Amino acid sequence: MPGKKIGILTGGGDVPGLNAVIKNVVYRATSDGHEVTGIRLGWKGLIDLNFEDPKSVERYVLPLTRENTRRIDRTGGTFLHTSRTNPSKMKKLPSFLKPADFPSAQITKDGVTESTWDLTKQVLSRLEKLQIDSLVAIGGDDTLSYAAVLDKQGFPVIGIPKTMDNDVRNTEYCIGFSTAISRAMDAIQRQRTTVGSHERIGIFRVFGRDAGYTALYTAYATSIRCGIPEFKFNLDHMIDLIMTDKRNNPSNYALVILSEGAEWEGYTVKEYGEPDAFGHRKKFSVAEALSDEVIARTGSETVVSDLTYDLRSGAPDFLDTLVATTFGTMAYDAIASGKHGLMTAINEGKFSMVGIPDPKYGPRHVDVEHMYNKERYRPSYACKEGLPVFLTHP
Repeated sequence: MPGKKIGILTGGGDVPGLNAVIKNVVYRATSDGHEVTGIRLGWKGLIDLNFEDPKSVERYVLPLTRENTRRIDRTGGTFLHTSRTNPSKMKKLPSFLKPADFPSAQITKDGVTESTWDLTKQVLSRLEKLQIDSLVAIGGDDTLSYAAVLDKQGFPVIGIPKTMDNDVRNTEYCIGFSTAISRAMDAIQRQRTTVGSHERIGIFRVFGRDAGYTALYTAYATSIRCGIPEFKFNLDHMIDLIMTDKRNNPSNYALVILSEGAEWEGYTVKEYGEPDAFGHRKKFSVAEALSDEVIARTGSETVVSDLTYDLRSGAPDFLDTLVATTFGTMAYDAIASGKHGLMTAINEGKFSMVGIPDPKYGPRHVDVEHMYNKERYRPSYACKEGLPVFLTHP
């Protein structure tokens, strides 16, 4: 594979560990005599890139070398920056592109009809102009869903899963998950002193629009109750459990953690704002809603903490650094072997290469029957012997 050029980009929300992936792809590739080109701001970089404007090229195209990536793995975020962009359904085109040149569609939601354009032709032309032979796309289920589109168009893509929600299909682990749990644990353990001092109920909210892995594993490690999107709990029972925990605690306090998409019977999380590029709207805080119910039904005081963005900030922990470094090396090895349409993964506790998930199946979900105690609203702790760390059941 002499003299190839590899492109790399990060899309969606940032998580700790992305820079370790970028650095290892660069180091492995340049050691073998190849070039690596960073695409800044994810898929947006390939849409807005205008070769007739030098400032546009400078903004969106970054040649990557050992020198400019040497220290990036020591920090969080993404060296290449990121955006939430879906080239298949663009609502607005860059000024230098003509809508008539691209396929369009009408999308109606909540009674509002909007036009969207499929800019895949633009993405492919930018990759060709940059002379990129293979692309490494690092992202969650949204970013990888478009990577799957490119692969079906015949462009060689290798995917790397990252999201602190840990909900990408075909893998048990995504970069960012371990650090998110570690940060959530630290925050909850610190706040025990305040919640306990005031004898209140601490209610924590974490990311998890469709899947409850972050809340579930945080609850597992901190021994508290949790609510996840995959199971609508009974509000009266949840409050009874929380109040029992409070009474049985010598410090007279209790804690519970909720995924942002968690709901109870008779309650649906409300949304607000404009949908993002993949149709997702922001959610009002379910933690605040539960707090209102607790106060109204028991008179107890609460402390509500939104941990969301704190969990994705800062440098990665050991596990995320280890996995990110390995995923970067695996991605390069796959490209060097002439493979494409694959994603780095962990399955049955082992590193593996799998197919990029089919977008039509959506995100991966918690296996409620094996991982969640539906009576105690806690993670299931029993029957783990013989299972890999992140596998739900045999």
